[in-house]
Amino acid sequence: MQNLQFTTEVEARTSSVYQRLKKVIPEVEWPIHAPLIDRINTLKSELNAIILAHNYQTPEIYHGVADYKGDSLGLAQMASDADADIIIVCGVHFMAETAKILNMDKKVLIPDIEAGCSLASSITAQDVRNLKSQHPGAPVVTYVNTSADVKAETDICCTSSNALKVVESLAEEKVIFIPDNYLGKYVASQTDKEIILWEGKCEVHEQFTGQELRDYRSSFSNIQIIAHPECAPDVLEEADYVGSTKGMIDYVDQKRPENVIMITECSMSDNVAVEFPEVNFVRPCNLCPHMKRITLSNILSCLENGQHEIRIDSDIASKALSSVQRMLSIK
Repeated sequence: MQNLQFTTEVEARTSSVYQRLKKVIPEVEWPIHAPLIDRINTLKSELNAIILAHNYQTPEIYHGVADYKGDSLGLAQMASDADADIIIVCGVHFMAETAKILNMDKKVLIPDIEAGCSLASSITAQDVRNLKSQHPGAPVVTYVNTSADVKAETDICCTSSNALKVVESLAEEKVIFIPDNYLGKYVASQTDKEIILWEGKCEVHEQFTGQELRDYRSSFSNIQIIAHPECAPDVLEEADYVGSTKGMIDYVDQKRPENVIMITECSMSDNVAVEFPEVNFVRPCNLCPHMKRITLSNILSCLENGQHEIRIDSDIASKALSSVQRMLSIK
């Protein structure tokens, strides 16, 4: 990586980005970020590359270099429509795999190959085969937070935003739902179908407690609490709204609450606060260590060196594609 400097030219080219970010990034930090943002955006154009960034990425990535931003479902849809030679996924490994499954003819890169997920690592393809043998005839609904191998053993994938719709779309009355136990319990509370659960948990969302939310409510007047369904049931019971990351953003957009707390990964609040400066975001700061492995520096290295390419066996990819496409067909 070349030695990048914060010159007057770089400052001018990135000034519009910083004007959006100045409430969430201190001015003293901008000379560090700006040269990297400037170089990344230049290289993207030269290489016909696009960057997909999950909502949990830091603001300098999310607002500085991303071409497409969203939750797992949104990124999956964007990946399927991508018109680029190179797709860089600023998220965790299963997201990059999903992008590759949908774009086998394109180069898909991830800035840090070790960016994992506690949910994805909680279950294997053999685990799924065992569940199917224990519950013959029950279709498998798999959260996208899983490996390609697991998706290949699946009837249909889902995300937090369409999980209930996916389950309800199935004719069978008993459904295997993997791997997120809390999301599965939330879906089970909304349907009459019998849901067979797995014990996977998100290491970020499981940190929140119902008592923590009650304490926030007593400390801030007129606060709206919005929570991700990967949280425990006692947390969801205290929330004013439960939904995916996209659903949470839409809620803030529609309600414009005086005070709001987003019970999810910490950077999400920073990114949404940029869009809604009139809303006061109370920030509980639970960080995803895997998402935070993605930085401007390793995004640039990824672009410069073409490193950390995602490769999936064609047979696995074909089987996984069927379950992902079936998910994308659920409106």
